[in-house]
Amino acid sequence: MIEYRPRLFHSDAEIEHLGEGLLACTLAREEWTHEAHLAATTYLLLRRPEVDLDKELPGIIRRFNESVGGVNSDSEGYHETITRTFLHGVRLFLTEADASEPLHELINELLLSPMGRRDWPLRFYSRERLFSVEARQKLVPPDIASNGSDFGSMPAASRSITCPT
Repeated sequence: MIEYRPRLFHSDAEIEHLGEGLLACTLAREEWTHEAHLAATTYLLLRRPEVDLDKELPGIIRRFNESVGGVNSDSEGYHETITRTFLHGVRLFLTEADASEPLHELINELLLSPMGRRDWPLRFYSRERLFSVEARQKLVPPDIASNGSDFGSMPAASRSITCPT
């Protein structure tokens, strides 16, 4: 497996730009990296509690993808199981993190932790299961090990969110 060194952040303003840019669909496509996914998710959890990520994150990501010319299909774009697994991972990380730290430092710690690794979902899912059409379309239970998520209580993805005009 290839080792990736995450791109770390230098300011809270970078994180706010990603979180608010995701909501407003104003990010450039090339800004939407793995690190940006986790930074925006953490920002939204900590700084925008009025956004119900369990219900709204799928629609937020789908509409962003479409706003930059992307497609949400059986083979590309939004992936339900990966999104839910990383959302759980961010929450798990935050239960033990020092929330008084500057946001960018907290997110850098997340990115350097097991939950921030690109391959973290593969601790719980085989490649075949994780990258299946079924897993892209809906949350599927892990086939290797439990990740502690209560899969039955996670709401279905919302598809009705649109970008501001």
